[in-house]
Formats: sequence, structure tokens, C-alpha cells
Amino acid sequence: MNSANRFTMTTMGSVQWLVFLLANALALPVVIGSVFHLSHVEVAELMQRTFFIVGLSSLLQGWLGHRLPLLDGPAGIWLGIFIGVGGLASAQGTDLKLTLQSLEFAMIVSGLILIFTGWIGWFQKLLFLFTPLVTGSYLMVLAIQLSGTFMQGALGISKNQPTPHLLEAMVSIGVVILVFSLSTWGKGWLKSFAVLIGIVFGWGAFTFIGYHADAPSITGWFQLPTPFAWGMPIWNGSMIITGILVSLVLMSNTVASINAVQKTISDTTIPSSKVLNRAGLMGGVTNLLSSVFSTVGMVPLSVAAGFIRMTGQKERRPFLIACGALALFSFFPIITGFLAQLPGPIAYATLLAAFPTMFGLGLNTVLQEPLDARRMTILGIVISMAVGIMSLPEKFFQVMPTIVQSIVGNGLLVGMILSILLELIWKPEKR
Repeated sequence: MNSANRFTMTTMGSVQWLVFLLANALALPVVIGSVFHLSHVEVAELMQRTFFIVGLSSLLQGWLGHRLPLLDGPAGIWLGIFIGVGGLASAQGTDLKLTLQSLEFAMIVSGLILIFTGWIGWFQKLLFLFTPLVTGSYLMVLAIQLSGTFMQGALGISKNQPTPHLLEAMVSIGVVILVFSLSTWGKGWLKSFAVLIGIVFGWGAFTFIGYHADAPSITGWFQLPTPFAWGMPIWNGSMIITGILVSLVLMSNTVASINAVQKTISDTTIPSSKVLNRAGLMGGVTNLLSSVFSTVGMVPLSVAAGFIRMTGQKERRPFLIACGALALFSFFPIITGFLAQLPGPIAYATLLAAFPTMFGLGLNTVLQEPLDARRMTILGIVISMAVGIMSLPEKFFQVMPTIVQSIVGNGLLVGMILSILLELIWKPEKR
């Protein structure tokens, strides 16, 4: 291949990766902004920081960590924690900025643990905690916890708006169906860009029916991301436990994503301990950066495997160029300011479509081993307790010490703790 053709292929590959990176980062800042009642300007700034960290963390992992064309994106476990803790704080009248500062502290704890385990070579040794039952039940509970919040968001329902706007709700439901259909039955680029297609369709439909979002004021053409935009991290005892548990989940997710991409590229699914420890250490660095730049913690996303299979983009160079470009784009407020006008219900709807698949993946993971009486009982206990806690009124937790509220009041964390403890304590019968 001559230099001109190589340049063309690299450029096209970089553009494809850039669009894919955007598609996986675009909706989340709008969702977080809705949960924590951020202004349009704050959402635009959060989107800027999210793009910057997604680009930078993916670049660091691809260059120094796992060294694969494997993007980082907002972690599902962190999204669940942010929404759960934010919802509880909002219901109790707690200052949401203080809550965000506590979550910054949790990401620091998680980042330090990942760095430590990667540095001393323990990354792979702790994965024994995540049996198929633990991993599967976690995915099922996460899908259940987020689906309620995201359904309300997609329909435009809130405390101040208890009834949905009919036309907007119909468009949002249409977006859910569209994204789910493309993700499930779509072929090639339709499947890989299902979320982006849903965003474009939904945003266009909302504009057609008269939706208008106030554009954030832009004071300059160039702006660096602001560190600690939510304020300095606040020490919180319950967030230490949260950070520890999240770091364990991130380890499991990282290994699964590396396995998926490595199999796609080289037909091998057994990454070396050296690769895993590098990825774990760099994952800790990216979670620290997520705290410093006040966004949601990152993790390698396994959806990259499907994108590589569809496009055939197995080289690192186009991927690394796209990561650098996304980080660079975040310095231009006119871009993030425009994207921050994405309607909230559409952001919720595009992500809501993923939860049926997430629940099914969790169930399939549980069924990797025979569902005997012991495992069936543990699964039943975990799901019933987690969902039961989600249904309790927020005022119930106000009588508890602050350090306990953030743990006991989060069904996802309680379910994960229960599943790990029961798997460790209740040993299967020897045959």
C-alpha cells in the first residue's frame, strides 16, 4: 500500500472511531445534568470534560495500558452509583453539589485501589470474587435499578412535571424502539451506530414538534476543561466502601472487554497478566482523572469488539488519532455548547434501550453454571433484597447514620455485597 492510500485509510478509520467515541459519550452528561439539576451551562461544561476524559483515557489505555484499539467510556457501575446516590440526596434535601464532591472522593478511592492492584500485580488475583452468579446478578440488578429512572426521564416525568408531554413521550418511545431494533437486528454500521442514529432521529423529531432548549452562553472560542468543577472532593466514610466495591467491578469489566477485543483481533482470549496489570494501573489513573475533571468514572467498553468486527479497524493508529481528536475538540465550547442542547428525554431514551440486553446478558451469565438450589436461592435473595430496597421511601434511610445511608440506601451496592458474601460463605456441596 502506497503512502497516499495509507493516509486515506488512516484518515477514514480515524473519523469512524471519532464518531463511535462521540456516540458512546454524548448522552451521559445530559442524564447526569438532569439527575443533579445542573444548568445548561453546567451541562455544556460537563460534556466538555466528559469528551476530554473519554478521549484522554482511551488514548492512555491504548498507548500505555492494554495497548489495544479499545475505547474507554462512562462505566455502568458509576452511572448506577451516581443516579442512586443523587436520587437519594435529592429526596432528602441534601446539597447536590456536596453529593457530587463525595462522589469525586469515591472515584479517588477506586482509582488508588486500581493503581495499587495493578502496580503489585494483584489485578487478576482478585477476579475470583466475580463468579458468573455475582457478575450476572449485578448486571440484572443494575438494569432494574436504572430502568425506572431512565423510563421516567425518557417520558419527561419529574417531581415538577408529574405528567408527560404526549408528543414528546411518543417520540421518546419511538427512539427506544428504534435503538433497540437497530442494536438487536441491525447489520453493519446500523448496529454499531444505533445510539447515534437514535440521537439524530430523536433530536430532529423534538425540533419538529417545537422543542427548544436554551443555548448556553459562550464567552470564548477556546476553553480548557476546569479541574474540580464540582468543588474539591469531600471525605465520606461510606464512599470508601463504595470506591472499593466499584473498583472490583471495574476489574471484572476491564478483563471482559480486553478478552472480547483481543479475540476479535487475534483469535486469543487469554491476555497476559502483564497486560491486565498495565490496564488496571492505567484504569486507576483514568478514574483519578475523572475525579479531577468532575465527570463519571471510566472503564474499557466491550462494544468496541463489535465495532472492530464491523469496520475491520484493527490497527491502533487510527484509534489513537481519534482519541486525541476528541480530547482536542473538547477545548472548543461552541461544539460542546451545541451538543449540550440535546433534549433530556432523548438522552434517556437512547440509553434505556440497552437495559433489556443488559438484563439478558446478566441472566445468560448466571446460566453459565447449572442453576441448582443453592445458586437459585442466592439469586433470589440478591434480586429480592436489592429491588426491595429500591422500593423503600427515601425518608426511611434518614434515621440511619450518614455513613450507612449511601450503602444501605443503594440497592445495587447491597445486592453486590450480598452476592459476594453468599458465594464466599455458602459453599456448594461436594459431589
